[in-house]
Amino acid sequence: MTKPKIFYAVQATGNGHVSRAQQLYPYLQQFGEVDFFISGNNANLDFKLPIKYRSKGCSLHYSKCGGLNYFDVIKNIKPFMMYKDAKSLPLEKYDVIINDFDFVTSLACKLKKLPSVQLGHQASFQSDSTPRPDKKSMMGETILKHYAHATIHIGFHFQKYDSFILPPVIKEEFINAQPTDLNHVTVYLPSFQKHCLLEAFNKLPHVQFHWFLESIESIRTEKNITYYPINQALFNKSLFSCHGLITGGGFETPSEALYLGKKLISIPIKNHYEQQCNAAAIEKMGVKVLQDIGDNFSEVIEKWFSENNNNPKVEANKINQTLELLFDTYPSKKKVDSEEAILSI
Repeated sequence: MTKPKIFYAVQATGNGHVSRAQQLYPYLQQFGEVDFFISGNNANLDFKLPIKYRSKGCSLHYSKCGGLNYFDVIKNIKPFMMYKDAKSLPLEKYDVIINDFDFVTSLACKLKKLPSVQLGHQASFQSDSTPRPDKKSMMGETILKHYAHATIHIGFHFQKYDSFILPPVIKEEFINAQPTDLNHVTVYLPSFQKHCLLEAFNKLPHVQFHWFLESIESIRTEKNITYYPINQALFNKSLFSCHGLITGGGFETPSEALYLGKKLISIPIKNHYEQQCNAAAIEKMGVKVLQDIGDNFSEVIEKWFSENNNNPKVEANKINQTLELLFDTYPSKKKVDSEEAILSI
């Protein structure tokens, strides 16, 4: 029996999408032959995936200290190029189309009237039960619900807010080992440049920081800070053995920290609606959330570092069961209309 051909679109506006795809890939190979499409260029990880197609898509651009630069985001969007990329994607030759929040693939499916499944964290926002901040954003809601149109949705989130929402995908190395505590703080805040945080970290000479920065090419230690390049293996090792993590308002990295039972400070990117939603969710779970860093940032870290960890642990996704569900419920390859249907489990 011929294995189905699988098209997997990955939005590379951050490392989380790529990291999840890398974790899912060995499992997907049991179901069929997989070709990957990468859209956007914000991810810093090495793509250990068989990438067959690429598009500049839509990428994020940050201000210097914790915000999105919408001017640069909009300036670099090339709608005619994205339309051309969508038209040229040969989706007709694939049996299953998986979309992790990519607009180009969504547009291609609309143009060619082909079914697809949105698989990923953003799919969870099809449910109104998924937490939002007190002040909703009309534009943010529109993007989350319609940017990656699909026929069915399977979402991942910290908790099961709706029937089609499943636990986050956790790396095998974290699932199969016992975490340690070597008393350092791991820091990954890609929207902050070095000068925004350095003074606060240096005010805490008794706290050792492992700081992952895009500008760093090799590991070096200065005072109480060890600087690391963006490297998945190095980051996993630091996270596995840290006392706590300071990171943005993403989904995959906070999920892994909570799974490992680590302390967590989340600083969502300013004006990034999805990260504000994630922050609202984990704040309800008892996690420390900062909407901004102030002059007392070092005092906040010191207090957080010394207090008891009462964060709840999250479950790990049972990947084989999730993929079996996906393939069992995937629509037939016949042409479909443009209406969305949320998968009910």
